[in-house]
Amino acid sequence: MIKYLIWDAGGTLFDTYPAVMEACRVALRDFGKEAPPEHVMALFKRSTSFGLRTLADEFSIDQDAFRQHFERAYDNIGAQYQPPFPGVEQVCRYMCEIGGRNFIVTHRVKASLEVLLETHSLMRYFADYIGKEDPYPRKPDPESLNVLIARYALDRNQCLLIGDRDLDIVAGRRAGIRTCFFGSEPHEAQPDLAITDYATLYDWLLAENARQ
Repeated sequence: MIKYLIWDAGGTLFDTYPAVMEACRVALRDFGKEAPPEHVMALFKRSTSFGLRTLADEFSIDQDAFRQHFERAYDNIGAQYQPPFPGVEQVCRYMCEIGGRNFIVTHRVKASLEVLLETHSLMRYFADYIGKEDPYPRKPDPESLNVLIARYALDRNQCLLIGDRDLDIVAGRRAGIRTCFFGSEPHEAQPDLAITDYATLYDWLLAENARQ
């Protein structure tokens, strides 16, 4: 039975990539540069830090200055323009209804995450979250997952990690829990489940839990 969902945030719970892409476009424009959107997306799919660092190197831009311009542009894009993906709330609500819990492990700062959760009325579905400020290595290191699992004495056999990047899936596998890849982008990791919409995950959870 699956009773505990551990979610990534940006690109998994929330459709943040359009805002990230626009913020990157604005930041590059500030320095008189531009890059193909598909190239930018591929970089940021690995991680925001990797995308910023790589583009700064490619265009010989000071990394700190580029990050500041990116963050300012991103902050100007309201949370209302970064909605949860369709079906997210249904899955989160289902977990709570069966006595389970939802958690988040993200590389975002907690304040940014909380704005998204509060703007879209999802805060009530989440028991806890680990963010950028917490003193744990970034995914794919599994330590943040292991800390959360130990903190709440979660049964690993009842956990499912959901993420949109290979590093999420690798972290989940290293933590010894099942994994679900969300999205249509190519991926090399080997998740237990791959979906492109949350209606599919909801149906899978119903079927999986009905077997118990």
